[in-house]
Amino acid sequence: MAFEGLSAKLQEVTRKLRGKARITESDLKEMLREVKLALLEADVNYAIVKEFINTIQEKALGQDVLKSLTPGQQVIKIVKDELVELLGGTESKINFTPNPPTVIMLVGLQGSGKTTTAGKLANLLRKQGKKPLLVACDVYRPAAIKQLQVVGGQLNIPVYANENSKDVVKIARQAIDVAISKLNDVVILDTAGRLHIDEELMNELKNVKTNVKPHEILLVVDSMTGQDAVNVAKAFNEALGIDGIVLTKLDGDTRGGAALSVKKITGRPIKFAATGEKLSDIEVFHPERMASRILGMGDVLSIIEKAEEAINLEDAEKLEKQLKKKKDLDLDDYLTQLKQIKKMGSFSSLLKMIPGMSALKDVKIDDKEFERIEAMISSMTKEERKNPKLLNGNRRVRIAKGSGTTVQEINKFMKSFEMTQKMMRQMKDSKNMKKMMKGINPNDLKGMLK
Repeated sequence: MAFEGLSAKLQEVTRKLRGKARITESDLKEMLREVKLALLEADVNYAIVKEFINTIQEKALGQDVLKSLTPGQQVIKIVKDELVELLGGTESKINFTPNPPTVIMLVGLQGSGKTTTAGKLANLLRKQGKKPLLVACDVYRPAAIKQLQVVGGQLNIPVYANENSKDVVKIARQAIDVAISKLNDVVILDTAGRLHIDEELMNELKNVKTNVKPHEILLVVDSMTGQDAVNVAKAFNEALGIDGIVLTKLDGDTRGGAALSVKKITGRPIKFAATGEKLSDIEVFHPERMASRILGMGDVLSIIEKAEEAINLEDAEKLEKQLKKKKDLDLDDYLTQLKQIKKMGSFSSLLKMIPGMSALKDVKIDDKEFERIEAMISSMTKEERKNPKLLNGNRRVRIAKGSGTTVQEINKFMKSFEMTQKMMRQMKDSKNMKKMMKGINPNDLKGMLK
C-alpha cells in the first residue's frame, strides 16, 4: 500500500517523541534526520524534503516548543501540520457549472489508468447524485473505445462513441449535445495518451481545450512511477494548465513519494485517489486524513463515510431488531454482516484507518479469508445455517468439499463463530457492553485477529 514504508518509519519517530518529557535541540536534529531519510526513501523530491525539514526545525525552535511541558506532542503536531500542507492543505472539489453539463477532461500518458479512472469517477459522481456520460475520445489506441464501453456497461453508465470519426473536438461536441438532450449533467472525456509527452499529443489536447472549453482538466498520474510522475505532472501543467490531479495505483506503491511531491511542484491540488482495482476504489483526496493515516493516527471519518455508503440504514435496523428477538446470532446473520463489511473495502485497509491499529505490525489480515468463509456458509443447508449445532463430522466433510476448503478450516471458523456468538450475547446487556468497550486494548485485538 502507498506510504507503507514512510508510514512505518514516521510512526517509529513519533513513538519515540511521545515518550519524552524533555527534548533537546540535539534530539530534534536526530529526529529530523530520520524524517528526512524516510521521505527520501519514499521517493519525495529532494528540494521539497529540504524545505519540509527546515520549516519544522524553524517552527520547533522558534516557538520554544522544546521548553514546553509536552514538547514531543508539539513537535508531532508541527510534523502533521506540515504534512497536511505538503499534501495540499484542504480538500479540493470539482467546480460544477451552474449551467450543466459540467465537462471534465481526463488527460495523461498511456498506461496511467485514464479509461478505468473515467469509469471510477463517473461511478463516484453518480453516488453524489450526478448523471454522468462517458465519452470515448481516444481514437488511436486499439480497443480503447471498446474498453470504455465495457467499463460503462459494468457500471450501467452511458458511453458516447463515434467510431467513424477521428476528429476528437467533433466527438466531444456531439457528446455534449447528447448530454443536453438526455439530461446528463456531467460529461467525462476520456482522451488519448502517449507512451511519452510529445508535441502532437499536447497540440491535440490544447485543441480540445480551446474548442470545447472543459470546466475541469484532470491529470491522471500513475503514482508507481515515482519522480517520473512528478515530471509528467509538471510538463502537462506547463503545456495545458490542469485544474487538478488524480493519483492512480496508490494501492501498489509502498513509497508514495509522488503524492507528497506533485502538489508542491505543480501548485495544483490532488482531487482524487484511486486505491484499488475495483470500479468503486476511488475516493476524494483529503490531505488531513491522509496525513493522519501516514502518522498512524487513524482516519475515523473515512470509515464512517464508507459505512454510510455501504450499509443500508433500513437493512441495518431490520437486522438489529432480528438479533434482539433471537437468542443467538446464526450463520445467515453472520453472512449478512460480512457482506456489509466487504462493501466498505478490504478489511486490511479499514484496519489501518483505526487509530492505533497501524502500530500492530505483526497482525496479518488475509482478505481472501472472508471469501473462504462466504463459500463455507454458502455450502451449508438452510437448516445448518439456522442451527450450527447440526454440523457434525460428516456434514463438515461435505461443506469442505462444496466450498473448496478443508475440514480443519471449517473447524477453525466454527470455533471463531462460537466466540462471536458468545460476545453477541454479552453485548445484548448494555452494562456488559460498556464493560467490554472499556476493557478493549490493542493487545486484546491483536489476539483476536491472529
